[in-house]
Amino acid sequence: MTTLNTDMTSTSKLANIKSRSKTARKIREFFILGALITCGLFSLSTTILIIYVLAKEAISFFNVPEVHFVDFITGLQWNPLLGAEHHFGIWPLITGTMQVTVIAMCLALPLGLITAIWLSEYAHPKLRSIIKPVLEILAGIPTVVFGFFALTILTPALQWFDNNPLFAWLGIEFSVFNVTSAGLAVGIMCLPIVTSLTEDALRAVPRALREGAYGLGSTRFETSIKVVTPAALSGIIAAFLLAFARAVGETMIVALAAGGSPPQLNESLGNVVAVHDQTQTMTGYMVQIFLGDVSNFGAEYYSAYAVGATLFIITLTLTLIGNLIRVKFRQAYD
Repeated sequence: MTTLNTDMTSTSKLANIKSRSKTARKIREFFILGALITCGLFSLSTTILIIYVLAKEAISFFNVPEVHFVDFITGLQWNPLLGAEHHFGIWPLITGTMQVTVIAMCLALPLGLITAIWLSEYAHPKLRSIIKPVLEILAGIPTVVFGFFALTILTPALQWFDNNPLFAWLGIEFSVFNVTSAGLAVGIMCLPIVTSLTEDALRAVPRALREGAYGLGSTRFETSIKVVTPAALSGIIAAFLLAFARAVGETMIVALAAGGSPPQLNESLGNVVAVHDQTQTMTGYMVQIFLGDVSNFGAEYYSAYAVGATLFIITLTLTLIGNLIRVKFRQAYD
C-alpha cells in the first residue's frame, strides 16, 4: 500500500512538472512570436514612414510656383542654387549617377564573376577559406575610406596618363574630382558583394551536374562556363542587381571624389561621356543641400526630397526587376 501511494505521488509530481513545463513553453513561444511580429511591424512602419516623408516633401517641392513637374522629369539642366533663374531638370543628376554606376559595374561585375568562378571551381578549399573572409572584410570598410582612396590614389594615377599622346589628342585631362576615379572606387566597394553572393550561388549548384558534365568529357572550364554558371544564373543576376542598386545609392565616395557639378545636358550631350571631368550624383546633391546654407522652406531644400523620391523609385524598380528575373531563371534541384 505504501509503495502504491509512493508511485501515485511520483506520478502526480511528474504530471505537475510536465504541466508547468508546457505552460512555460507556451509563454516562451508567445513572447518569441510577439517579438518577431514586433520586429516585422517595426520594419514595415519604418518603410511606410520613409515613403510618407519623401512623398510629403516631394509634393511640397512641386507646389512651389517656380517648379513644374513636366520640367522636372524632362529637363536637361539642373541649377537650383546659383543664378537668378533656377532650373530643376532631374536628368543631369540621373546622368551623373549612371556615369559613376556604369564605370563601377564595368569593374565589379566581370571581375567579381571571374573571381567567384575561380573560388568555386578552381581554388583549393584551404585557399578559399582564406580569400573569401578577406573579401568579406573588404566589404566592411567604411565608404569614406574609399572616397579618400579615390582622391589620394586613383585620381593621381589617372592624372599620370594626362601626358599620353592619345589622351592629349582626345582632349582628356583628368581633374581633381572626376567620374572615373569615383566610379572605380565604387566598383572596388561593390566587388566583395558580387564575388561573395555569386560564389554562394555557384556553390549551391548540385555536384551531380558537375559530375555529369565531366562524365560526358567536358573540361573543368567548359563545366564552369556551360553548366555551373547557367545553373546559378538566378543567383548571379540577383547579385549583379544588388551591386547595381548599391552603386546607385552610394553617397560618401561620390560626395568626396566625383565633384559637385552635374553634366548640363542642354549644353552638349557629349557631357554624358566626359568621364574625365567632375559630375554630381543624386546622393551627392542631397549631401550638398543638407550641409549647405539653404532655407528650410525654399525650393532648393524641398528639391532634395524630390531627388530622394526619384532615387527611391529607381532602386525599387531595380528590386522588382531583380525579383522577376530571379523567379524566371530560378531552377529547383532534388
